Amino acid sequence: MISRYTHPEMGRIWDDQRKYDTWLKVEVAAAKAMAATGMIPEEAASDLAACEGVDAARIDEIEQTTQHDVIAFTTAVAEIIGPSARWLHFGLTSSDVLDTALAVQMREAATLLLDDLDAALEAVRERAIEHRNTPMIGRTHGVHAEPMTFGLKLALWYAELTRSRERLARARDIVSVGKISGAVGTYAHLEPEIEARVCAELGLTPAPVASQVIQRDRHAELLGAIALTGASLEKFAVEIRGLQKTELGEVQEGFAKGQKGSSAMPHKRNPIACEQLTGLARLLRSNAHAAVENIALWHERDISHSSVERVIVPDSCITLDHMLRRFARVMRALVVHPDRMMENLERSRGVVFSGTVLLELARRGVSREQAYTWVQRAAMRSHDEGFDFRMLLAQDAEVMGVLTTAELDEAFDLQYQLRHVGPIVDRVLGEREEAEA
Repeated sequence: MISRYTHPEMGRIWDDQRKYDTWLKVEVAAAKAMAATGMIPEEAASDLAACEGVDAARIDEIEQTTQHDVIAFTTAVAEIIGPSARWLHFGLTSSDVLDTALAVQMREAATLLLDDLDAALEAVRERAIEHRNTPMIGRTHGVHAEPMTFGLKLALWYAELTRSRERLARARDIVSVGKISGAVGTYAHLEPEIEARVCAELGLTPAPVASQVIQRDRHAELLGAIALTGASLEKFAVEIRGLQKTELGEVQEGFAKGQKGSSAMPHKRNPIACEQLTGLARLLRSNAHAAVENIALWHERDISHSSVERVIVPDSCITLDHMLRRFARVMRALVVHPDRMMENLERSRGVVFSGTVLLELARRGVSREQAYTWVQRAAMRSHDEGFDFRMLLAQDAEVMGVLTTAELDEAFDLQYQLRHVGPIVDRVLGEREEAEA
């Protein structure tokens, strides 16, 4: 899905012309390696290296007859380089070229995705610092739990994206593997030295062992890392959508001048970017499932994986690129309403401090069961009758027989409740900086 949010280079990595150009790079590297070891004439390798490219349209035209894309490619190259073409693709099988070239493309795409992740991380980091001490209510089961800060929520996202980056970096290494080992991986027609030279020139590592193909668990690891990153983006997007509900109104996506939210309701400001992120994450998970299905092939190879990965690998890379870039834009433009966060925190009339009161009573000798009964009694009245929770506790003779008024006040001290939050945020945001130092 090429869009205005997609990095232009990501689209180019996966277009047909770039694919054939990458195949040509593999063929040139192989010819140079074979010439260096005396297997083919140096003139032939030079002629092939002088080929500036092949026309994708011409390859597609030839493929209409051959019904074989690699043969169509080699035929098109042969038309350009002439007699030296008899040394083109010498000793190679199609998958030597296809899989090695795909590794180059995946490595390039993963590098762009890592850059995207860095931009998303920075966008989240900036907002986490900004709202390090912005109080809000934490929610479990969708219900008020205890106070936290918006910066803490964003620090959690930052830590999760950092793990996504680590996974994607590992997956990039896993897929950066080439093979020039022949029809069943035995090097029957070429020495392992040829493979080593080709991979070195292309920035890849030789597969330590292969069949006719590079094993697809490697590709599945990349698409798994992509899907996990997408799942995290969906998690963040769902949270923003929830906080943007009219009843909460704590954050909202940026809304540009002239933007329209609904064709029928002019008042609407909808979280459309986050809804899109939610939907696209489903696609990435489906693609990752298909990548896992591609692992099991008959014997040394069949082509049941080929048609699938021609769709899922480019689409997953392009989709995540779009998602990361759009998410970074959402974070930079996110409108945060601290006053509404505080209003919502106070909406439950202080019951969110019930845990602190419980502990204070227990600390002073009341059994946990008895303290729980007293505190819950006041909390339920606050819920059901709309009374202030602290006031009910202050009027409870059993509670006030244990706590002083000052001690009760301290149990409702928001800043004390949040005293460790700032250092947690600092710790999370500092971890990656320390790792890179």
